[in-house]
Amino acid sequence: MSIRESWDLEGFTRSLTAASAATVKAYRRDLIGFVTWVERSSVDAPEHVDRLVLRRYLAYLSTRGYARASIARKASSLRCYFAWLGRVGRITIDPTANLSVSSNGGRLPKVLKSDELHALLDEPPAAIDHDDDAIRHRDDAILELLYGSGVRVAELCGIRPGDLDLVQGVVTVWGKGSRQRQIPMSAPAVKAVTAWLERGRSAMVTELSPHDAVFLNRRGRRLDPRDVRRVIDRRSTAPTHPHALRHTFATHLLDGGADLRVVQELLGHRDLATTQRYTHVSRERMRSVYEASHPRAGVLREGDGDDDGI
Repeated sequence: MSIRESWDLEGFTRSLTAASAATVKAYRRDLIGFVTWVERSSVDAPEHVDRLVLRRYLAYLSTRGYARASIARKASSLRCYFAWLGRVGRITIDPTANLSVSSNGGRLPKVLKSDELHALLDEPPAAIDHDDDAIRHRDDAILELLYGSGVRVAELCGIRPGDLDLVQGVVTVWGKGSRQRQIPMSAPAVKAVTAWLERGRSAMVTELSPHDAVFLNRRGRRLDPRDVRRVIDRRSTAPTHPHALRHTFATHLLDGGADLRVVQELLGHRDLATTQRYTHVSRERMRSVYEASHPRAGVLREGDGDDDGI
C-alpha cells in the first residue's frame, strides 16, 4: 500500500454525503496540503499523527502567512477527517480532540458604499453597454438576489425553477450541510428574476442546458461561482468580492434594527456566534441605539464641549 493510499482520502471524501460539492473540494484540498507537509517528516499514515504534529502544522501555516480564518478552516478539515477515522476504526485516539484555532482577526468583506451598490444594481459602467438584453436581465437578477436575499454564491448557482415563488416573493436555497431555508426576495429581485425567466433565459438555452438550472452562463451551462465572480468584476467600479454583497445585506439589516436571531436565520448560520462576527454592528446603528436609549444622549449641544481650561 502506497503512502498516499494509507491516508484513504478517497474513502473520507466519499463519506461526506451531506456536504456540498464545494465543501468536499475544500476538505480534500486542505487534507492533501496536510499530507504533503507531514510526509516530509516521514509520517506515512494517520495512525502516526499526534497532537504535537498537528500543532507544528498549524504553526507552519501561520509562518506562511495564512489568515487566521484560513487556518481555522484547515483545522476544521482535520477534525472532520480524524473523527471519521475514529468512526471507521482506523484510530483509537483522536489527535484533534480539543484542537482549536481562533478565527478572530480574519478580514471581513467590506460593506459596499451606496455609490458602489448603485453601479452594481442600477447603472453599470459603460463598458458593458454592448451586452444583449438576455445578459443584462441575467446579471440584474443575480445581483439583486445576492444583495436582496443575502444568499451564498453556491446557493444562488444551485437554484432550480421550483425553488422560486415569485408570487409570494420567496426563494428556497440549500445551504451548507444540505440545510434548506426559505428567504424573502426584495421587490427589485422579484422583478429582475421575472424578467430573466420570461425574456432572457430562453435566449441562452442550448441543447446542453440543464432544465433544472435557473441561471445559465454564456455557453448555456449551469452558472458556477467563477461565472458569478466575472459578472461582479464587470459590473463593479471597484474590486469587489461576491461575499461582500452578502455581508452588506446582513449589515444593512442590522442598521435597520433587525434582530440578530432573524439575521442568523436569513443567513443560514447554525451558530449565532458566526453571525455576531460576520455582521458587525455599524457605527450608525450604535449611535442610533445610544441616542434612542440613553436619557443623557441628547444633552450635548454646540459649545457644550468647549475647553474652558479646567
